[in-house]
Amino acid sequence: MCTNIVYEWLRTLQLPQYAESFVDNGYDDLEVCKQIGDPDLDAIGVAIPHHRRRIHEAVRRLKEADETAAGLYFTLEPQP
Repeated sequence: MCTNIVYEWLRTLQLPQYAESFVDNGYDDLEVCKQIGDPDLDAIGVAIPHHRRRIHEAVRRLKEADETAAGLYFTLEPQP
C-alpha cells in the first residue's frame, strides 16, 4: 500500500492497521475523514471501543484545527 496522508494520520494515532480499510471505503483524504461517524467506523471495521474513541477524538481535533485556521491568513507581499 502506498503511503498517504490518511495512513500517516492513522500511524500517529497508532492505528495503522486500519489504513487499507479506510482507503478501500473512500476515506483517502483528511477532509473526508472529518465526516466519519459511528456507521462509517462500522463499515471500515473499527470494532474495538478504545480505537473508535481515539478516532473520534482525532476527528474532533481535525475539525477544531479547521476552525482555528479559518481566521488566519498571510500575504506574500513585503511589509513596509
